[in-house]
Amino acid sequence: MIRSLILSAGLAIAACGTAHAQASDNTLRFAYNQTLESPNPYFTTLRLGVIIGRNVWDTLVARQEDGTFTPLLASEWTWTDDTTLDLTLRDGITFHDGSTLEADDVVETLTYVSDPQNGIVSQQIAGWIASVEKTGPMTVRIKAKSATPAAMEYLSTQLAIFPSGYFTGPRGATSAPLPVGTGPYRFDSYAPGGELVLTRNADYLADSPKAGASIETVSIRIVPDIQTQLADLMSGGVDLIMGLPRDQADQLGMMPGVSVVSGETMRIVFLQMNTTETGQAALKDVRVRQAINHAIDRKAIAENLVGEGSTVIDAVCFEDQFGCTQDVTSYDYDPEKAKALLAEAGVSGLTVSLAAYRERHISEAIINYLSDVGITVQLQFMQPAAMRDAMRGHQIDMMQNAWGAYSMFDASATAPTYYGGMPDDNNLDPELKAVFEEAGVTMDPEKRKELYAVGFRKIAAEAYAVPMFTLPIYYAGAEGLTFETHPDEILRFWEMSWK
Repeated sequence: MIRSLILSAGLAIAACGTAHAQASDNTLRFAYNQTLESPNPYFTTLRLGVIIGRNVWDTLVARQEDGTFTPLLASEWTWTDDTTLDLTLRDGITFHDGSTLEADDVVETLTYVSDPQNGIVSQQIAGWIASVEKTGPMTVRIKAKSATPAAMEYLSTQLAIFPSGYFTGPRGATSAPLPVGTGPYRFDSYAPGGELVLTRNADYLADSPKAGASIETVSIRIVPDIQTQLADLMSGGVDLIMGLPRDQADQLGMMPGVSVVSGETMRIVFLQMNTTETGQAALKDVRVRQAINHAIDRKAIAENLVGEGSTVIDAVCFEDQFGCTQDVTSYDYDPEKAKALLAEAGVSGLTVSLAAYRERHISEAIINYLSDVGITVQLQFMQPAAMRDAMRGHQIDMMQNAWGAYSMFDASATAPTYYGGMPDDNNLDPELKAVFEEAGVTMDPEKRKELYAVGFRKIAAEAYAVPMFTLPIYYAGAEGLTFETHPDEILRFWEMSWK
């Protein structure tokens, strides 16, 4: 691995020359390692889909890093009671197809995505909506099914607005040749599994929080192999990559012609254990689940494989999310205790399946640790959509999740997703479902925190998961490219430029 990077170093001079060429035509070439299942942000959970969603679409409001909300498509809004939100839309906003934003667009989009029959992949982001009505040409009213304290988080992150008439059937069916939004970038072309090209929206709203895009064209290519990504970066074929393993980032950072940056994100890695009727029988025994927790040295993996910016977690949430608490039962690394618990449970020669879709080096470390206590792991490395389908079908014993919570700073984006009876829930614990449902409709902040604490402590006590650590992201950019990283893992193309 190191040898291949050193051999690539000789290409750095060529990279500089190519970077100047790319700067001159104001193009950014970005490589990503996983195939995008859909360019529509409502029909993918892949991080690339979230990134594209924020650059191509706008939401009604924008969330600032200090947690406040500012106007975006809506100029003002009022909660008239706990379940009624009235909004006034901005004048003069146009979609990429030339149509003008009106109340009908908001009504039709939110009505479509809130209907489970239309099958968006994460129904929880819109499932709280009871109805959306037009109250005037540029005014709408959103009625929630019940009090929804996280409503503004959903409205500012994932609920992108499409033009009316865009959707022609369930599961994103459309007759439009390309997706249509109002954001700072628009789709120029899209080849499934291949290149996706965005171009700058010259008519974008001047006083938007996302205004000021300077790069004219963004080309996104799917390059699954990290070595190919590195070679392309060093030769000038691409300008930006993300998700580098730590060792490769360390080596690349010593080479000329590139800039390597990293930082902690709100993405958490955790092993989810299937205790449903179709899962491995042994996993229904809490002692076996506790043994798996004790068998894995999370701290060693975080320090040696993940690197700076990784924090070991004890609860399945990111500490800065509202409602998250790390004050829960913690399982220290103790392989002898793991063996004793397995023996106490009468389990020997246990074989379990593990599904993963990224960070294979972490999967292999987990497999080695479990092997040391007598557990054999059969790794199934999948595409994200295939893993999601298998997980929702309760077909896998353990899932290695790397959850970014749609970049929402609220525990409602995580807890009910995996433990609240939703499709990704592989435990179906009725007590957890009830607790998180109550937390989702409780407006009193302190009471809501207490409810989430009850839920996270039960998850830990039952050892339904192995909380691992936060996942820092390593980025590498060509010399001359100015870009910033953010904890929410959103690449803001509108902020980037060539020096």
